Amino acid sequence: MDMFEQIREHEQVVFCNDETTGLKAIIAIHSTRLGPALGGCRMYPYKTVDEALEDVLRLSKGMTYKCAASDVDFGGGKAVIIGDPTKDKSPELFRAFGQFVESLNGRFYTGTDMGTDPEDFVHALKETNCIVGVDEVYGGSGDSSVPTAQGVIYGLQATSKAIWGTDDLSGKSYSIQGLGKVGFKVAEYLLENGADLYVTDINPKAIDQIVQKAQSMGAGIKVVESNEIYSQPAEIFVPCAMGGIINDETVSQLQVKAVVGSANNQLKEFMHGQILHEKGILYAPDYIVNSGGLIQVADELYSPNKERVLRKTKAIYNSLLNVYSQAERDGNTTVEAANMFCDNRIEARSRRNSFFSHMKRPKWAVRM
Repeated sequence: MDMFEQIREHEQVVFCNDETTGLKAIIAIHSTRLGPALGGCRMYPYKTVDEALEDVLRLSKGMTYKCAASDVDFGGGKAVIIGDPTKDKSPELFRAFGQFVESLNGRFYTGTDMGTDPEDFVHALKETNCIVGVDEVYGGSGDSSVPTAQGVIYGLQATSKAIWGTDDLSGKSYSIQGLGKVGFKVAEYLLENGADLYVTDINPKAIDQIVQKAQSMGAGIKVVESNEIYSQPAEIFVPCAMGGIINDETVSQLQVKAVVGSANNQLKEFMHGQILHEKGILYAPDYIVNSGGLIQVADELYSPNKERVLRKTKAIYNSLLNVYSQAERDGNTTVEAANMFCDNRIEARSRRNSFFSHMKRPKWAVRM
């Protein structure tokens, strides 16, 4: 495919190469219609550059919709670093990455994502002020996985309300894919509230920890292989790992009543949302469910305020219920209902948002 055809929906795509540190990264800015692009930076050992490009394009577009749905004045962007996060990290690599971010002159703000952690961006912060989600001792708002996990809980409660008429999560079973920073917190909450779990993760330590917790509480838990998580007889599937996991191979295996999780871009293709709809499986659009972290880092740029973040994160509950209701009224999928809502908000707000029209960096961006 022609490169410009591949990126035609995006404003800017930057390939970053630093031979000295070994940095190979891609920054994708999907839209700045609502403000500077905002999105995390993940590090992953992509097999090819094309694979990395496809991921960053999908993720950055998803961030545009997430920002619109979350009612924050930012656009969508994302970055990926090609490399093994367990072996290829160095302070110099993240400083080099920070220099590339700085070269965008405030068009893109980034922070931690899968494979990266806040400490990595302390090094990037030495080269640019366009970093969010660092530890509070460095002027940041702290661990963004906390509001992200809380948002997933609100999403589960809203979905339970839509299906069973109650937001009580006890007495139900959940299949959780991924026990990372977000998935583990969600699993803990569900166990503490009387749920039964099916879990899978590539990290044996995380598995051991959640099993021990479940056993100490007398809760039901079953560990399964990665490719078995889709066929478990749970009531709600909670994907908290990689994207594209609902695809031709997996969608037919699902026995659940709903899909609600923190993973980005869970649907491999748009048609898989339609297939879920036809199977009677309620799908919670991921960019609404997982927006708690975005809400926190966006809020951080106006000075951190945990109470304000919590209040905005609670809106995920009502946002999902509204999407479910609109989809039912229109006879559409929940994906179509959510996308239409976001498209309308972007169109309406972009006419009024002059914040970024003259490429001036806001005063609150300068912290160091």
